[in-house]
Amino acid sequence: MTAANDEHLPAQPTEHLPAQPAEHLPAQPAAHLPAQPAVRSATVQASPEPAISAPAPALALGRAGAAESREPRLRARGLRLGYGEDIVVDGLDLDIPDGAITAVVGPNGCGKSTLLRALGRLLRPRDGEVLLDGQRIDKMPTREVARIIGMLPQSPVAPDGLTVADLVMRGRHPHQNWFRQWSPTDQSIVTEALEWTDMRELAERPVDALSGGQRQRAWISMALAQGTEVLLLDEPTTYLDLSHQIDVLDLVDRLHRERDRTIVMVLHDLNLAARYAHHVVAMKDGRIVAQGTAESVFTVELLADVFGLAALVVPDPATGTPLVVPLPRSS
Repeated sequence: MTAANDEHLPAQPTEHLPAQPAEHLPAQPAAHLPAQPAVRSATVQASPEPAISAPAPALALGRAGAAESREPRLRARGLRLGYGEDIVVDGLDLDIPDGAITAVVGPNGCGKSTLLRALGRLLRPRDGEVLLDGQRIDKMPTREVARIIGMLPQSPVAPDGLTVADLVMRGRHPHQNWFRQWSPTDQSIVTEALEWTDMRELAERPVDALSGGQRQRAWISMALAQGTEVLLLDEPTTYLDLSHQIDVLDLVDRLHRERDRTIVMVLHDLNLAARYAHHVVAMKDGRIVAQGTAESVFTVELLADVFGLAALVVPDPATGTPLVVPLPRSS
């Protein structure tokens, strides 16, 4: 399958999943997970495809510093993005650090989610290009892109009654074709993804019956089963209370550390971005105004310029990362 010519390119499941097209799910009743309590570790040998393997050793990248860098796999060059006649992003260049967590921050309407959609091949640039491993992403076969990049949009919605197991199974769709249908390896990968995210006990529960935090873990399970090396998350903590926000971001951090995934996420909470991201990209009016470590980006001057916020920036007593403390607005 080659790229479509229209503006929106569905490399991954979009915000509303289809109601189980046949090509997404195998004919076998695989939604019911095997009864064995244990999930074997990283690599399943039943197929040349690895399971949710721990790839090469993770990049030793501290929150405030960088170790040996790797060549970026995902890049944007001269991006011009918009909807209809409205241009949202114009002339943007960006390299996504490989093997790291990148947080994109900025005020509402600055183009954060639009940029993420372009990086995920869900929005065709008006001009410029997104490159994956040196190739224009819009020229690559859809399945090939979907095996490398996974994307979770804001507040994704599953079809009514779809179980957690069925949702996670859909992550295996890019690995299916007419000649390779559902296999024991796929089932093992799905089971392991559920175990890894602590969702095994909820596998037969409908997604729409879950709490917000459980629902996000279910979607991350699907992305994990997809086996992509790059994961794009659009505001993964939206509508969650603080405790569940920490749970989700701890899971994302663990996914990076233990599975060596490259992660790009849009966040509104600057303190959570500083705590979890190795690289921060600050946007305003469709352009990047600063990027680097949280220490270099979250300055008093930038907070005033980008967010119109008078604030102090002090070390977080728990982590040592920058902590933004807004000052009272004068009455």
